[in-house]
Amino acid sequence: MSAPTSLPAWANHVMFWHVYPLGFCGAPIWDRGPGTDQPPRLNLLIEQLDYLIGLGLNGLLLGPVFESATHGYDTIDYFAVDRRLGTNEDMRRLINACNERGIKVIFDGVFSHAAASFVRPELLDSSEVFEGHGDLKRFDHALPEVAEFVVSVMNHWLDQGISGWRLDAAYSVSPKFWAPVLAAVKKEHPDALILGEVIHGDYAAIVAESGMDTLTEYELWKATWSSLKEANFFELEWTLGRHNEFLDAFVPQTFIGNHDVTRIATQVGRDKALLAATILFTVGGIPSVYYGDELGFEGLKEERFRGDDAIRPAFPSTPEPNEVTNAYKALIALRRAQAWLIESRTEVTDIANESITYRSFSGDRELFVSLDISGPAQATITDPFGAVLWAYRATGNGKLAR
Repeated sequence: MSAPTSLPAWANHVMFWHVYPLGFCGAPIWDRGPGTDQPPRLNLLIEQLDYLIGLGLNGLLLGPVFESATHGYDTIDYFAVDRRLGTNEDMRRLINACNERGIKVIFDGVFSHAAASFVRPELLDSSEVFEGHGDLKRFDHALPEVAEFVVSVMNHWLDQGISGWRLDAAYSVSPKFWAPVLAAVKKEHPDALILGEVIHGDYAAIVAESGMDTLTEYELWKATWSSLKEANFFELEWTLGRHNEFLDAFVPQTFIGNHDVTRIATQVGRDKALLAATILFTVGGIPSVYYGDELGFEGLKEERFRGDDAIRPAFPSTPEPNEVTNAYKALIALRRAQAWLIESRTEVTDIANESITYRSFSGDRELFVSLDISGPAQATITDPFGAVLWAYRATGNGKLAR
């Protein structure tokens, strides 16, 4: 029951820790600070690689790391690491440290737009801005030089040892641009994973026309938290049907948190957040964990200037595991042991507004997941013989770390 599009072999076994580096490392985001005289903050990330592995993860999905004007998505120079994080040599140390541990690194490629102060202004369309942000100028994707530039950036960092790219705002660029660009990159790096950020649209068609390997499945993200928050598992049931259809075309990249959305513990509450994690690790797809969700971090995204600050905090130098962390470790271990889940389909076998049971299966392999929010949040995962693989019942004993 494999999806018809093939992933790089390693991607069939990867689960990512998603990190927004500037926030994670406590870098000054809105006031860049003094010139180049800044500490090598990437070392703070290197120090947490064993923590990443301890969670059971083996991929590092990085937010923007290139020289930028403020928040990282206003890139100035794609060949230079942001001075607030360190130097290019510091980045090579991080990449090497990851590769030595078997951790796959994915970079964030902001090729939809760049800062107005981008070092190659001739590649920008000065009359076009990104989603109303005057300081974010659109690339002129009709120029052959833009395609050549994007290929050169992607291949350069793949040559440095990263394993793939997340294409930021991929939905805002025509698949006709991506197709030759990604073909050229894949010619040099056939094992690179290309993940497109797509919020809405015809997912399967975008994958087929662009040459991307996978897309961010926002539909499942929304149905997961919304079903839990509104006590309406029928929304999840409908979306799982859509999810099955996507799996017929490609393997989606799944998540319950990222750098652009309200933290899951804030959205649905700490107890129900672990039910969201249960869904994440028991349906098909390539899962990612947004840093801090495994500690119960909270944070509200707001539509205002600096409205993302609360969801992009510094990470503690010595994170203190708690019951949320233990649950994540158990779910990740279960997913690791049941590697076939990456391509599994789901079938809802019992449903009400406040409860759902679904069967995840691939060939003759299957497991059953039951979620209930009619009282204290509960989740149970069982094998085909009824043996409990993992179970959770909320105790409701207060909030966890911010």
